[in-house]
Amino acid sequence: MSTLICGSIAFDNIMVFHDRFKNHILPEQIHILNVAFLVPEMRREFGGCAGNIAYNLKLLGGDPLIMATVGDDADPYLLRLDDLGLSRAHVRRIADSFTAQAFITTDLDDNQITAFHPGAMSYSHLNRVADARGATLGIVAPDGRDGMLQHAHDLAAAGVPFVFDPGQGLPMFSGEDLMQFMKLADYACFNDYEAKLLCDRTGRSLDELAGRVRALVVTLGSEGSRIHADGRCHEIPCVKPYAVIDPTGCGDAYRSGLLYGIAAGWDWLKTGRLAAVMGAIKIAHRGGQNHHASRGEIAEQFARAFGSSPW
Repeated sequence: MSTLICGSIAFDNIMVFHDRFKNHILPEQIHILNVAFLVPEMRREFGGCAGNIAYNLKLLGGDPLIMATVGDDADPYLLRLDDLGLSRAHVRRIADSFTAQAFITTDLDDNQITAFHPGAMSYSHLNRVADARGATLGIVAPDGRDGMLQHAHDLAAAGVPFVFDPGQGLPMFSGEDLMQFMKLADYACFNDYEAKLLCDRTGRSLDELAGRVRALVVTLGSEGSRIHADGRCHEIPCVKPYAVIDPTGCGDAYRSGLLYGIAAGWDWLKTGRLAAVMGAIKIAHRGGQNHHASRGEIAEQFARAFGSSPW
C-alpha cells in the first residue's frame, strides 16, 4: 500500500549574512542595484517537497514512493535515499541539468533573499504515474507546472485518490487550472495565504471549494489548522514544540501526517492531530530532514498533547 509522492527533490543552500540588508541597499538607488553580501555561514540541506514528505512519512512507518526528477549533481541525494530505505525507482535523472536548488540568504532581522533554480524539476512531466504500480494514495506537491497537471490527471484516471498540494507553485496556475485540480483531487491542502489566493483566482468561496473534495485542509501556522470535511470544520490546535528553531519543511511534515491518517482510514480529528505533531517535531530542528523521531517518540508527543496514543 504505497503512497506516491509526486513533487520536487531539491538542495537548499542556506547562507547567513551577519548584518542587515537595509544597511546595504539604498532605496533611492534600487534602479542600479549592485550589491554583494559576505556570508561566512553556509549549509546545504536536503529538501524539496517530495523528499521532505517522504522522509517524514517513513518516520511514521508509512510506505512512501517518490516520483521526481533530478540532475547530474544528484548523487549525494540519491545515496541518502538509499540509506533511508526510500525507493528511487521513480526518481528520474535528467542529463545536462542541475537538481532543483534554492539559494537563501538570511540577514540578522530574518529577512530573506531567495533565488530558485528549477533545473531538472522542469522535466517532471516525463514521469508517468502508470509506472508506479501498487500505489493506493498519492499527493501532487509543488513541482514543474506541466508535471503537476499531468500527474493529477494520471492519478484520477488510474482511480488513485490524491491530495492536491500546490504550495508555492499555486501562482503558476489560472483559476481554470485550479478548478480542474479541485475537480480531479479527492483532498486539498493549503496554508492560509494560499487558500485566500485560491479563492481569489477561482472566484469561489472556501466553503464552495471544500464541497468539491472529501476534505480541504487549511494550515494556520501557530494557530493550528482547519479541516473542512463532512459538512463541518474540524479545528486542529497547534502542538507546542520543544523548541522553535526553523519552520522550513514544517508544512511537508504536516502533510505526512495527513497522508498517514488517510491511508490508515482514521477520522479527521485524529489525522489532523498527528499532522500537527509532525509539524511540531520538525520545527525544533534546522532544515527539512534533520529531525529523527521513532514511532514511539511520535506517539509520546501525541499523547502529551492529546491524552492518548495514536496507535
